[in-house]
Amino acid sequence: MLGEMKDRCYLVYALAPAGLGAHAANDLLNAYVADPARGTAVFHDHFIGRHGGVAVFHVRTEDELAALDDPGELAGWELQVHGLTFALTAVGFAAQTEFTLEAYRGTSLDELRAAESSDKRYWWREEVRERV
Repeated sequence: MLGEMKDRCYLVYALAPAGLGAHAANDLLNAYVADPARGTAVFHDHFIGRHGGVAVFHVRTEDELAALDDPGELAGWELQVHGLTFALTAVGFAAQTEFTLEAYRGTSLDELRAAESSDKRYWWREEVRERV
């Protein structure tokens, strides 16, 4: 990561090397995200198709920022680290999500949640969690 340290959220884009299976790639990305030395893990998800994923961390110190650049368990992966403009904290990341929905789609998380169908893949829905 180039530039001076700023207390903010950073997005990490990670692509696994060719030949690494989905399960192994997911486990390695999860281990990278789980390391508290990288700051507060705010968000992460895995890619379909090309294995890898994306994660957002709230970074407060030079050491946390350096840990983002240290691939650790993702050695050999293609990693890109980018500071975010408006998501300065975990709360700011959530606020930016809400702002984007409202400003660019005229909706909100509450409206989307109320309109969302019941689907067993939607692990975040209460009725799905109750079945587990």
